[in-house]
Amino acid sequence: MKIMKRPNILLTGTPGVGKTTLGKELAQRTGLAYINVGDLAQEGQLFDGFDDEYQCPVLDEDRVVDELEDKMGDGGVIVDYHGCDFFPERWFDIVFVLRTDNTNLYNRLEGRGYTGKKLQDNVQCEIFQTIYEEAMEAYKPEIVHQLPSNEPEDLERNLDQISQWIEQWLKDNN
Repeated sequence: MKIMKRPNILLTGTPGVGKTTLGKELAQRTGLAYINVGDLAQEGQLFDGFDDEYQCPVLDEDRVVDELEDKMGDGGVIVDYHGCDFFPERWFDIVFVLRTDNTNLYNRLEGRGYTGKKLQDNVQCEIFQTIYEEAMEAYKPEIVHQLPSNEPEDLERNLDQISQWIEQWLKDNN
């Protein structure tokens, strides 16, 4: 019996754009596995020190890649993280960069307790399209797509659009 191949998807974007909400719901609807890299790192203590300026642990990217390698080879994984340039290019069939209006993002991050430099730097990251540019440099431009993530309707549209993409990918690759 032939094993059905399934795509790997990267959801990325500035903290607060809605990656986790989208990723969890997408996994529920499609049956793909969902991995939040921040949670994975926390569970496995995959850190390399602590950033005093931002008051957060520093991700050990090599250990994260090692931890994910086997899972990614099987396909069918949605990966959620605000960075994207350290993952091997071969892992992903498509990359979605979520984008949020600056005012919405500011309010979301403030609601999470972000203040000062951490808040300002994350909003600037969104203004300057830092994650989108990082994705465009790290992956083939034709697999990188921006999705708006401002309103609840955007979430539904994004879920529908990605689900349709998955259906088409399955037809084309199996």
